[in-house]
Amino acid sequence: MNQTLDIIIPVYNESLNILSTLGALAQHVKTPSRVLICYDFEEDDTLPAVRQHPEAFAGLETALVRNPGRGAHAAVMAGFAASSAPIVVVYPADDDFNAAIVDSMVARVIDGYDIVCASRFIPGGTMQGCPWLKAVLVRTAAFTLHHLARLPTKDPTSGFRMFSRRVIQKIKVESDQGFCYSIELLVKAHRLGWRIDEVPAKWFERSQGTSRFRVLKWLPAYLRWFRYAFATTYLRRSPDTVTMQSLQSRGS
Repeated sequence: MNQTLDIIIPVYNESLNILSTLGALAQHVKTPSRVLICYDFEEDDTLPAVRQHPEAFAGLETALVRNPGRGAHAAVMAGFAASSAPIVVVYPADDDFNAAIVDSMVARVIDGYDIVCASRFIPGGTMQGCPWLKAVLVRTAAFTLHHLARLPTKDPTSGFRMFSRRVIQKIKVESDQGFCYSIELLVKAHRLGWRIDEVPAKWFERSQGTSRFRVLKWLPAYLRWFRYAFATTYLRRSPDTVTMQSLQSRGS
C-alpha cells in the first residue's frame, strides 16, 4: 500500500504509553499511513512493547527507526530522513486523544497548506495540567508570535505539527536542539509565503513516563527563531533569505 502519510513518533522509554497511542491511531486514522517509531538505543523499553503486542494496533503499519545520534531533535531528523510519504506529521508518543484530528489535518495539506498546526489555543483546543512555568512561557510565546510577529497560528511552539513533502525536502533545518526544528520550519515557511493552517487539539500533562521537553535548556535556541519571525514582519526579510537544502542533500 502506498502511504499518503508518515507518522513520526520520537520515543524514549515509552512502554507505558505507546500501545494506547498506536491503538488510537489504528482506530481513528483512515488516511493510508505508516508509523515511524524513532528511538535512541536498543534498550529502550518502547521496543519490546511494540514487538510483543502487535494486536494492540492491528492494521497499522509500523517501522522502527534507529536514531544515529541521541535526543529528541536527532530522533525527529531520523524520522524525516526515513519518511517517503507526501505528508509527514510529528506525533507525541503519549497522545492517545488527538488521533481523530489527523485526517482533517491531512485534508488541509491536500487542499494546499504546507504546514498544519495542532493548536491548543483556538476554540475546541485545550491545554490542561501544564506546569506553571512552562504554561507561562508557552502562552506568552504564542501570544507574542501570533499577535506581534503575525504568524498565522495561535500555537506556534507545539511540536505536534504536519508538513507537506516540500517543507521536509526543501527547507534546511539549522536547529540542533529539542523541538526547535518545528518553530524553525514554521517561521521559514511563513517567510517563504507558504500557506499555514491550524486545527484545534487537546493537550494534557502526561501521567506516565517523563517528558523530554526542556523549556529553559532550549529557550536560547527558540529565541533565534523568534527574532527570525519578527525580522520577516518588521524588517521585511525576503523569501530568498531562507536557507534551503541543496539539490544534493534532497537526493535529487
